Amino acid sequence: MISAKSSYSRKLRTTMGVNGVHEGKESSFNRMPNTEPPFTLGKIKKAIPPHCFQRSLLCSLSYVVYDLSFSFLFCYIAITYFHLLPSPLASITWPIYWVLQGCILTGVWVIAHECGHHAFSDYQWVDDTVGLILHSALFIPYFSWKYSHRRHHSNTGSLERDEVFVPKTKSRVAWYSKHLNNPPGRALSLAVSLLIGWPLYLTFNVSGRPYDRFACHYDPYSPIYSDRERLQVYISDLGILAATFVLYSIAVSRGLAFLICIYGVPLLIANGFLVTITYLQHTHPALPHYDSSEWGWLRGALATMDRDYGILNKVFHNITDTHVAHHLFSNMPHYHAMVATKAIKPILGVVEPIMG
Repeated sequence: MISAKSSYSRKLRTTMGVNGVHEGKESSFNRMPNTEPPFTLGKIKKAIPPHCFQRSLLCSLSYVVYDLSFSFLFCYIAITYFHLLPSPLASITWPIYWVLQGCILTGVWVIAHECGHHAFSDYQWVDDTVGLILHSALFIPYFSWKYSHRRHHSNTGSLERDEVFVPKTKSRVAWYSKHLNNPPGRALSLAVSLLIGWPLYLTFNVSGRPYDRFACHYDPYSPIYSDRERLQVYISDLGILAATFVLYSIAVSRGLAFLICIYGVPLLIANGFLVTITYLQHTHPALPHYDSSEWGWLRGALATMDRDYGILNKVFHNITDTHVAHHLFSNMPHYHAMVATKAIKPILGVVEPIMG
């Protein structure tokens, strides 16, 4: 976790357990205070080598080719050889394929996410074209999520305006929550979140910022969007329809079971990684949320968390362990984020990334 330096953090003793219930075991952590940071965004930027802000279309495309090459290679091996294996061995190889493909698809999602931040190239039309294709292939409405995600970056840590990861006040906690505050209930909640949490958020705004009416990423007239954004939401929906047609054609020609094994299960795993990564980046006892009287953009951007996933950091293009730098400079390409993260540590102060 990257935190602020010692003069901008305070160590608290806590006995807080799950859902804020006090337990007998004591622990300690560095907590962000509600005071203004003793440094500016400009000072942070000056510490980063200038080349980190340069976007290379050729370099960015190389990562697309890299990820898609591995994805197609895994597909080829599964389609060509798995049916030749004896039954006991096939029952092992398919799960291995699902996990590997799910990891690669998560990396593809990261690249499309960078397109939405204009971090892919110097050309906005290139970023939007690549992002639309890649995100549509993952059943994500590109422009729709680009706009809501941009608002998340603009309001990170705000109790009133952040789009996601906003803790509920006591009055807004659902009546059934207390019945889920036990091992089976938490296991059920975790399973639902990992398996279908991402499509539930896109479709029904589950866990998203409350609006005065139904909010949906597929609806051009959703309260999430302004009038000037509605046309591009339609374009996002067309991308989803095109992806649906391709998958329907595959199901008709090769069968639904084939489609589920080759694409469906890896997509579920990628969605699970996405929920896990983004949730843990914004959730920790040390991370505050601010009301309107305390919130500021820099303060909110710093209230995020770097997490360490070992070798998967590289597979996920370091979106996991450079998230603070990403929130500070979201148009920085991922292939410069590690250098930038190391450069800003002396200013922010550092605690090593927490294992995700």
